[in-house]
Amino acid sequence: MPNGPSDDPGGWYVDDRCTNCDVARQLAPGLIGEVDGVSRILHQPRNAEESRQLHAAAYACHTRSIRHPSRQLDPALDPYPLRLDEGVYFCGHNSRQNAGANSYLLLRPSGNLMVDTPRWSDALATRYEAWGPVTEVLLTHRDHVAHGRRYADRFGARLWIHEGDLDAAPDADRVLRGTEPVEVSEGVIAHPLSGHTEGSVLYVADQRYCFSGDSFYWSRSTQDIEVAQSVTWYSIEVLAASLARSVDRLRFEWLLPGHGDRQYLPAEEMTERLRGLAKRVQQLRPEPVDFTALRW
Repeated sequence: MPNGPSDDPGGWYVDDRCTNCDVARQLAPGLIGEVDGVSRILHQPRNAEESRQLHAAAYACHTRSIRHPSRQLDPALDPYPLRLDEGVYFCGHNSRQNAGANSYLLLRPSGNLMVDTPRWSDALATRYEAWGPVTEVLLTHRDHVAHGRRYADRFGARLWIHEGDLDAAPDADRVLRGTEPVEVSEGVIAHPLSGHTEGSVLYVADQRYCFSGDSFYWSRSTQDIEVAQSVTWYSIEVLAASLARSVDRLRFEWLLPGHGDRQYLPAEEMTERLRGLAKRVQQLRPEPVDFTALRW
């Protein structure tokens, strides 16, 4: 059995398929931690709450790496979609084809929105449909396009992407263009933010929720908003310019990224954090791709 240095022999463990995407540690802090660049079980679940956390992590893990030598996951403890706030849910069931990214379901009176997508399955689609009709599937950038067309067709929804990444989803129904904000649904604004990829986009709902894709995220290690400099595929200089252009247009309280931790702060504090980020990114320069350099 491929137990790691902190996994208890005979109990739950993380197998060697782990890609250090961090999602398990977001969902089970203290129970699952980073050891030698991958996730490990720090101790076995000791009560019902820790068992619930372990299952939340396991059902989100895109490599299905959280395992037990003799027991199966309990389907009754699959929590997804998982409520984050009123009308906002984490979809879970992250997809390896979307680089293990988080995706979200936003409930709206005029029709629900899915931001990026979980792995595809008919059963999962039925589960998300149970929360009401989904009218829009919003893609944040090219790395997260897998399953977008399939979910959109299942829901009878429109698939959105920015023209900068259109070659990754050429059959999108709506194409965002240029750099100006666009309302994609009542109260939901797309903010083009080229940098991580050419066609990266943020979606902000009700000046409260920011679905940031991979443009920026909350880092537990720095306790601040950060960009993934070492995996900025298109241009860190373009990302700096995009942030400088957009920072005073953005107002939100919840930061909900594709990778990295989620965070709630009062809107005024979040704005000040963004301004600080924009200044720091102005000083960054291109560097080689290095996944191990990410500061989760």
